[in-house]
Amino acid sequence: QVQLVESGGGLVQPGGSLRLSCAVSGLTFSRAAMGWFRRTREFVARIGWSGGDTSYAYAVLGRFNISRENAKNTVYLQMNSLKPEDTAVYYCAADPQGAGYVHWGQGIQVTVSS
Repeated sequence: QVQLVESGGGLVQPGGSLRLSCAVSGLTFSRAAMGWFRRTREFVARIGWSGGDTSYAYAVLGRFNISRENAKNTVYLQMNSLKPEDTAVYYCAADPQGAGYVHWGQGIQVTVSS
């Protein structure tokens, strides 16, 4: 059974930082591209199998960084210079070997507010 479990969310002031983690089990993590989404599947960031290719939504470019540790089956989203409009439920998703984002986590709340 494939499981994706997000952690690291919470409340932060505008301009602050958070790092989200997503622990993955039940699939060959090193052969899965990973993505972060928010709200109703609004694309945030993507990272390829090896971690060498990444892409970002324009709204987060230069502020967010996606990375992965294949040895730990974990993908991260470092979020800096957070804005109130970044407030959302964030989801990680797995795209195993080009099948599309077929596996999703349960989501985690990020709130940016003073």
